[in-house]
Amino acid sequence: MSGFTMADLLPHHLRSLQAEVADLRASSRRGRYAPSPTGRLHLGNLRTALLSWLITRLQGGEWLLRIDDLDTPRNRPGAEASIQEDLRWLGLLWDGPVLRQSERRGLYATVLSALRRSGQLYPCRCSRRMLADVSAPHGRSGVYPGFCRSLAPRWGLEDERLPSWRLRLEPGRLRWQEELGPEGCLDGLQEVGDVVLRRADGFLAYHLATAVDEWALGIADVVRGLDLWPSTGPQVAVLERLGVEPPRYWHLPLWMDGQGQRLSKRDGGQGLAAWQAEGLGPAAVIGRLAASLDLVPEGAELSAQELLQQCQLEPVRQRLIQPRAES
Repeated sequence: MSGFTMADLLPHHLRSLQAEVADLRASSRRGRYAPSPTGRLHLGNLRTALLSWLITRLQGGEWLLRIDDLDTPRNRPGAEASIQEDLRWLGLLWDGPVLRQSERRGLYATVLSALRRSGQLYPCRCSRRMLADVSAPHGRSGVYPGFCRSLAPRWGLEDERLPSWRLRLEPGRLRWQEELGPEGCLDGLQEVGDVVLRRADGFLAYHLATAVDEWALGIADVVRGLDLWPSTGPQVAVLERLGVEPPRYWHLPLWMDGQGQRLSKRDGGQGLAAWQAEGLGPAAVIGRLAASLDLVPEGAELSAQELLQQCQLEPVRQRLIQPRAES
């Protein structure tokens, strides 16, 4: 479909949204926190939430709460309520209503349909077992080697199985602004590979939903754990096809204890409950979380608002990148 852009293929209301989002991105710095409702937030999650809230508020931006609940078999009853309860208890209040990806499937499906009509998708019938031991030549383990790229497209049922839908990547570098993690640059074909946007079981893929939300919600800053850095390349690939500049990413390194060891699941996995059982209130917990980021001295007690009042964005950034510079 040469001669067409993605904007041409989107319905009118989404073309209008593109203009609105561009204006929003130009005038404000909106952030978001996007947990999955698979259980209670652990301390590392809460630390990331605090930093996301702080970076957004320091820029005068809106902070959104989005529940990433598309993978319904993994969702746990009561998890979303506990997430909201913990954030409120800490004083990390969000703007607007809680957003749920399960309520935004129509948006994702519309973008997926436009990508398919533009000829940028192809059906893939490779099973996980088939790909388990495959590595792309000169690339990373797990990069899709393109077995189905050049085959005649067969979108329907075969042997009672549907194909997954992959986004065809082109040669070249995917780039984004990275504040904390490794350099924001990956080779699309060799280091990312063609991205699954709809799974063979019919579920819309995480990378599609996340990228579309970053665009549609006008997200300017994404703060999340370093373990999610590998997800950035696929999401940037989707944003690139939408003609959208990626957000600025802050991939927060793992929380280490006083001996430089990764915070264990035993120490951090219980979430707020363990610290509340010790009698700690919100100010003491905010102090511990902020101290782990080297933003306040050990033993400090202060509210989220008090932390906001005593911080500035660039000094916070310099504090956070210092360990990377020293490594």
